[in-house]
Amino acid sequence: MARLAQLDFSIDLFHGALDLAAADVRNCTDFDAPAMRGFMFWSRTNRYLAEALDPEGWGRTSRDSILRMIHPSMSHAITAISAEGGVGNLKRRVRSKNPKGSAMARLVEKNGQLALLTHDEVLYGRELDQIPTWCLLYKRDKGTIVAELSLPVKMHGKFIDEWRERIPLLLPDMGDPGANIALLDDPGDGSGPDVMVELLGG
Repeated sequence: MARLAQLDFSIDLFHGALDLAAADVRNCTDFDAPAMRGFMFWSRTNRYLAEALDPEGWGRTSRDSILRMIHPSMSHAITAISAEGGVGNLKRRVRSKNPKGSAMARLVEKNGQLALLTHDEVLYGRELDQIPTWCLLYKRDKGTIVAELSLPVKMHGKFIDEWRERIPLLLPDMGDPGANIALLDDPGDGSGPDVMVELLGG
């Protein structure tokens, strides 16, 4: 697709990362932690994206537990997260599967603004949160993986649910990667969970 090529992405890139992650998840058993499949799929998808893009000069950051690869021109970045709703179907709404914290909220809000050069990030040449970050959204649907590449611009509550651009990805069939891969994956971004503590009298 022309739009993917403009961003230096390809269907093969995304298919390769998701397919390898699905293969890894198939090795999980009931003796693994309950959340292992989901966490592994998220982590390995981002890992395989990184391994493919690193030789092309892309930079890598895991600041705030958001795994991102940054284009050599600093024009944009990418991260993979799970999603729910009409992933890959532009006629339906889609949102992040799991709640996100304040670090992701800041990043998403910056996507909706014009990127400005700053002096804060010596390593990247500009403020990291100013680099527009695309999301590779994935979802297990009827035993297969569906995905899209989308640019988030707004969160309502703790979920990303507004997008400037959505690009459906026509992926070859990758088979069933395992049960419930979209549950309890892509962990928080360092802002911590909301926990209610109640003290019981003795």
